[in-house]
Amino acid sequence: MKKIVSIALALVLVLGCVFAFASCGGKNDTETTASSGEATSGEAATSEAPSNKKATVIAVPNDTTNEARALMLLEQNGLIKLKEGAGIAATKNDIAENPYNIEIKEVEAAQIPNVLRDVDFGVINSNYAIAAGINPKEQALVQENSASAYSNILAVKEGNENSDSIKALVAALESKKVADFINEKYDGSVISVVEAPGDGFDPNVNYDALKGTTIKVAASPAPHAEILAVAKEILKEKDITLDVIEYTDYVQPNNVVESGEVDANYFQHTPYLDDFNKENGTHIVSVASIHVEPMGIYGGKQTSLDAIKGE
Repeated sequence: MKKIVSIALALVLVLGCVFAFASCGGKNDTETTASSGEATSGEAATSEAPSNKKATVIAVPNDTTNEARALMLLEQNGLIKLKEGAGIAATKNDIAENPYNIEIKEVEAAQIPNVLRDVDFGVINSNYAIAAGINPKEQALVQENSASAYSNILAVKEGNENSDSIKALVAALESKKVADFINEKYDGSVISVVEAPGDGFDPNVNYDALKGTTIKVAASPAPHAEILAVAKEILKEKDITLDVIEYTDYVQPNNVVESGEVDANYFQHTPYLDDFNKENGTHIVSVASIHVEPMGIYGGKQTSLDAIKGE
């Protein structure tokens, strides 16, 4: 009987040790798993660097050259980085680095002032800002400087650049009277790029032969048509009529020059013209650079660029 009791006690002791060991082993496994899980989570957080920052929406022109120009302005201000060599053909697909989670919204250039209230910022051409009652000098958060490569030009169909009527128009637009008007009227929002403004007349032009003639020019309303109104007064002194036909788009002014319906247009810069000729097979050339309209970044829902960087 004593022998049986001894065996039973021995079995109890053995089983107790087995369960105790199992319990200790389970605890260690759990601690190891938990510890391993924390390490994995920490490594992931470091490598992925997730951000909960809400996207900043910036509206830019949707035509090729002005979109690139807008993106380069954003890059110059340290907000994005473009792919090397993207240049004047850059689109939002050429953004190489976007550290501030900026969302680019492509909008027709003339409509950006109208959608400004629906986006955080908008990049707007000065002519469209002025037409919308926005003062570029006072309201732009940042602007291009006067050294911009996007000077607005007088353009004609290839082959007509040396005609007396075009030379007379160029001389009027390159006059001191026009340069002074630009500087006084727009106060830095539009800047004359004529280096040596003249008296408005070309000594090599036979003005007597032009008496009673009409020069037709396609132009956007502001500031181009307003500037042409000053040139019109100069040409009137020689009994030459300047007929300014206003357009609100970027296509028809070139089409009517190509077709011969008008003699010249004044609304665009050279990069846009080069792209238009390439895409449409037109033969339009620049004859004079008159002014630059610095593109600017304007506040919409946000009023400071510091909001982009979270400052």
